[in-house]
Order: sequence, then C-alpha cells, then structure tokens
Amino acid sequence: MSDAHDIDNLDLAATAQQMADDAPAGSLDQAAAASVAITCATTRDIGDARSALAGITPDDVRQKAMELFERLASGAGA
Repeated sequence: MSDAHDIDNLDLAATAQQMADDAPAGSLDQAAAASVAITCATTRDIGDARSALAGITPDDVRQKAMELFERLASGAGA
C-alpha cells in the first residue's frame, strides 16, 4: 500500500480528469471528478489537496469529491 510520500498529485489529477471526461455532462460525478482533478493538479501534496477540497461548495459536490479523492489517494482507484 502506498503512503502519502509515494502518491503523486499529478497522477491523481490525471486519473480524476479521465473520470470527469467519462462521466455524464453536468452530473454530480463529473463535477466531483473535475474538482479533484483541478485540485490535485494545483496543489503540492495530498495534504494540501485534502485541505483545498474541504472548501468546495456546494456540499454534495464536496462530499462526492472528498470520497473520490480518498479512494484515489488510498490506491483503490475508480
């Protein structure tokens, strides 16, 4: 299992972007995955990404994005 030092935010961003691209346009899944992709691409590490994602609104997008992020960061994938 990977730890926080082995996880590359850009890899997480690429995976999340692919998920956003595959999700139905305008869906909660697309919004959450795009949020994760952008956040991971623009933060230095998973701690920074986690903190940034905690500020996303609306609440349903934040919750779904946090769930997706935690799943990806743990190495569980899609």
